[in-house]
Amino acid sequence: MSLSSETHTPTVHPVTIPFSHIQDKNADLSALIEQGFGPNGLGIISISSVPGYSSLRQALLHLSPKLAKLPEEEKKNLEDSDSRYNFGWSHGKEKLESGKPDMLKGSFYANPILDVPTVDQTLIQRYPAYCGRNIWPHSALPELEVAFKALGRIMLDVGLMVAYHCDRYVSEGMKVRSDVGLEHIISFSRCHKGRLLYYFPTQESDHLKDDGMSSWCGWHTDHGSLTGLTCGMFLKDGIQVACPDRAAGLYVKTRNDKIVKVVFGEAEIAYQIGETTEILSGGYLHATPHCVRAPTGNGVSGLERSTFALFMQPDWSEKLKFPENMHIHKELIPSNSTLTFGEFTEKLLDKYYHLKR
Repeated sequence: MSLSSETHTPTVHPVTIPFSHIQDKNADLSALIEQGFGPNGLGIISISSVPGYSSLRQALLHLSPKLAKLPEEEKKNLEDSDSRYNFGWSHGKEKLESGKPDMLKGSFYANPILDVPTVDQTLIQRYPAYCGRNIWPHSALPELEVAFKALGRIMLDVGLMVAYHCDRYVSEGMKVRSDVGLEHIISFSRCHKGRLLYYFPTQESDHLKDDGMSSWCGWHTDHGSLTGLTCGMFLKDGIQVACPDRAAGLYVKTRNDKIVKVVFGEAEIAYQIGETTEILSGGYLHATPHCVRAPTGNGVSGLERSTFALFMQPDWSEKLKFPENMHIHKELIPSNSTLTFGEFTEKLLDKYYHLKR
């Protein structure tokens, strides 16, 4: 991790591991995993030089504005209230830190691996956020499904390589059975969820926070296992441009409560630890809160941002035993409780979304 002092908030480049190294199961990457994901790490690393990744990123992110600008009736047909909008199109349904609806960004959710994770109606009713089926805009934007699945698949494949080396690092400090390691949990899960995000131009909204730090996406910690993230793409009128504001972008709160701006290259995939992995690793791997800051100043009129996140998560049936010193979402966890990942997710959705089942 390297620091730059271009602004009053430090700019951080996360630990970067070449693809040729992360795919080598004989390579000892424990020191790098600890540096990026360990107790004093940033909670994020990046993987460089992934074959085929850059073109897949370009193909999908250019579709984000097209999706967001479909006629309202078309987007209404892509909504799924039963899943609390965790399949298909979502805009203005999720709550911000203030409790107000998030009108700053639109999201399209789908499982890039399984169109229909299960046909068990009991499970669909119990865990609708994961057991529902994908909703694709086949008539309005037929190319979206192919691009979404292709990018999601490659990010999952690389994520499994990252998970393998995370398991090696954790096993040095604690005994880990092969069937509870991060790689095993991710590879056998039916719960992976991709999120294509479109950030509306800032001048089109009156919902910016006064401090501006979390103006495009509020502070949060991912609750899954491992999140793959593309570098954001800025566009004007459908054409890719450079962001005119150096302060805009991803911010992370470190383990010692320092806030830093995180930058990684367009050709790199970033991976962030989720709080479920922190729980299952006994704290050897740490999740960190993060947010997205919108650009301000000259040249931001009409500026849009597109990005894609892949949430790699345990299966809905995976049992989570929460530690006594749980510091994230501890208000949702009964004392001495064991919840399945699906149950944990439903509790979180009750907190962050208006509609409950």
